[in-house]
Amino acid sequence: MIVRRATRQIAVGKVTIGGDSPISVQSMTNTDTRDVAQTVAQIHRLEAAGCEIVRVAVLDNEAAEAIRKIQEQITIPLIGDIHFDHRLAIAAMENGVDGIRINPGNLGGKEKIAQVVAAAKLHRVPIRVGVNSGSIEKDLLKTYGYPTAENTEALTESAMRNVRLLENHGFHEIKISIKSSDVLTTIHGYRKLSAITDYPLHLGVTEAGGLIAGTVKSSVALGILLGQGIGDTFRISLTRDPVEEVRVGFELLRSLKIRERGPELISCPTCGRTRIDLFGLAEEVERYVQTMVSPLKVAVMGCVVNGPGEARQADIGVAGGNGVGIIFKKGEIWKKVKEEELMEVFMAELKKMEEEGQKRQNSAKK
Repeated sequence: MIVRRATRQIAVGKVTIGGDSPISVQSMTNTDTRDVAQTVAQIHRLEAAGCEIVRVAVLDNEAAEAIRKIQEQITIPLIGDIHFDHRLAIAAMENGVDGIRINPGNLGGKEKIAQVVAAAKLHRVPIRVGVNSGSIEKDLLKTYGYPTAENTEALTESAMRNVRLLENHGFHEIKISIKSSDVLTTIHGYRKLSAITDYPLHLGVTEAGGLIAGTVKSSVALGILLGQGIGDTFRISLTRDPVEEVRVGFELLRSLKIRERGPELISCPTCGRTRIDLFGLAEEVERYVQTMVSPLKVAVMGCVVNGPGEARQADIGVAGGNGVGIIFKKGEIWKKVKEEELMEVFMAELKKMEEEGQKRQNSAKK
């Protein structure tokens, strides 16, 4: 059983982070924030995938002003990502952002930090102190050297130095991230940070890469940390459609038995017995289950002989052969159909089970 590290609790809009709050899954848009329609459309896709907090880049005043229009059309908390210009941080808060991500040391001095903190207090906006390996102050690099798995002092000290800049103004609605593109540096850095502060931690591996490399690196680093009870919210950073980040995030939480959202998809790796287009079948089922919320176990198997037995734990599954397919439930054959009708019948039953599951969940809430 995973025992969560005790942290303070803060609120980003309607989502609480830290304390006993669920570990939340975040993402970031890759649209031009100034293009409100395009940004909102992408956020709606992220919402449908389960994203709980979304971040947008605030590049200029036009982007800051677009936040108000975006907020009117979305339901999840919105965070503004700001670099170097304190005026953009203030403008984002004035336009209704739910949180900001900054590196206080890059804002231009104590007076400008004071202005940002004053605005955060006025608008009740929490701040993420975000430090990356590439943004560490020169004096810390000179003292400690570039961050490595064996030496993460520069990362952790940079984070805590910037936290103190906010604390000096009586501000404590803070969460912290110290991201590296190196897996071991990320793990050791967050371990050290969790031992010296009780602020909630935002986990992530920066510049992780594309779908395969990014998923592996992020899952290893974050999986180890979350398994040790470290981390209160996270983003899986991928050079990919951000919806994929959310999918990977929830699968990571599911694999650690921390949280479940929607069905778990089980599929076999194929072998010489497979006589159907298993890849195409699995992809079509996967696309649909991403829209589901009921915690079913769904199996897509290539062999009608062994499929039901190998996926006995599945609530519902499908397996195909030469000209015929079967739909099974809990390891028992439920229906045999012609191969060309297999997908249509299976999807209809899957949708029926989803509707029944939602009705049960709604009844339980009453």
